[in-house]
Amino acid sequence: MDAATIDQIRLNFNPQGMFVINAAIGLMMFGVALDLKLDDFKRVIVSPKAPGIGLIAQFILLPALTFLLTLVLRPQPSIALGMILVASCPGGNLSNIVTYLAKGNCAVSISMTAVSTAAAIFMTPLNLSLWGSLNPDTAVILKAVSLSPMDVFTTIFFILGIPLIAGLTLSRYFPSLADKVRKPFKIFSLIFFMVIVLGALAANWAIFIQVVGVVMLIVLLHNALALNLGYWSGRVAGLPEPDCRAVCIEVGIQNSALGLVLVFNFFGGLGGMAILVAWWGIWHIIAGLITAFIFTRRSLPALQEG
Repeated sequence: MDAATIDQIRLNFNPQGMFVINAAIGLMMFGVALDLKLDDFKRVIVSPKAPGIGLIAQFILLPALTFLLTLVLRPQPSIALGMILVASCPGGNLSNIVTYLAKGNCAVSISMTAVSTAAAIFMTPLNLSLWGSLNPDTAVILKAVSLSPMDVFTTIFFILGIPLIAGLTLSRYFPSLADKVRKPFKIFSLIFFMVIVLGALAANWAIFIQVVGVVMLIVLLHNALALNLGYWSGRVAGLPEPDCRAVCIEVGIQNSALGLVLVFNFFGGLGGMAILVAWWGIWHIIAGLITAFIFTRRSLPALQEG
């Protein structure tokens, strides 16, 4: 299937539908923020090495290496831009749970989630515009949609920034209420995330079946790159093994729900992007659990649990 055929796939929503999706993603992020505290941000200042290494891998190394990977693999332009978009997103909301299962340092994981979610308000539009414009193939798409980094910033601020502030405020000043609503929001987040991902795939199922082999291979390679980048960044920096595991999971599990919302808002549900990001949303959970299982099976000296 050629690029033109794939990019004829569109997952379109009317303004009311887009409002519901944006609001629901905002509620998901509010649920994530309920698990965060100001201490999670302060911890980065007090013990900056592990979260700092992770954030460098997340927002600098991963987008740059993803850009190089698109030049090597030369996938359809929309798929390549989907890869860059995923690499520009912050860590996913399941990373803390997977880090716990992997016997990683949960404090590092939570701190990275907190800071990367806040930093994504600026870093996601910056990386998407920068690396997307440097690839000649994806630059054509960015130019065609007249992507404005400021518009992306505004959208991300409303669906990430405001829920983050609201969740932190509720946890700090109304802790008993936060405890009551935390679990329902977690359940809602997981269910709604899967509804978005499966909806994106189901709406394009006939086309997805035709390109599934290519998309699965690209996502497999891309996600393996992210997981290895996170882990080996920690190892090279001399981090303890539990910290390396936390950074590995944080970099390897991306906020695909945010990626899909951006595809819907700014790219009209562009076929290759929508399919790539949606499959990433499924695969990184599977890969994260496999990685956690591998970590728990490894017998390492002086293993410290976070």
